[in-house]
Amino acid sequence: MGFGVEKAFDHERLEVYGVAIEFVAVADALVEELPRGRAYLADQLQRAATSIALNIAEGAGERSTADKARFYRFACRSATESAAILDVMRTLELSEVPKLQQGRELLLRIVQMLVRLCQSLE
Repeated sequence: MGFGVEKAFDHERLEVYGVAIEFVAVADALVEELPRGRAYLADQLQRAATSIALNIAEGAGERSTADKARFYRFACRSATESAAILDVMRTLELSEVPKLQQGRELLLRIVQMLVRLCQSLE
């Protein structure tokens, strides 16, 4: 991850961060396909998807384990929010099921990794 520099930020060393960034790209592609009049969904999905990665980065930068866990829980909440948005898109038939499934699978991985991270900090 990173920009080809030898040193990395703490969050860039986390596998979950890489998956979160991958989900941001998937979410952006889904947003691009939304029909006019669905800006509310586009905005909500973009904010929730970005929030996953940002909270992981903030948590990784914390020194206190309690603070790390708190940010990882925030990221987990944003991941489940993103999953709910994908459910809305599926229900309203706003995207193809395989594309939504790809996003869902990434979100499941993210949540599983974040839960393990939080458990390791307890």
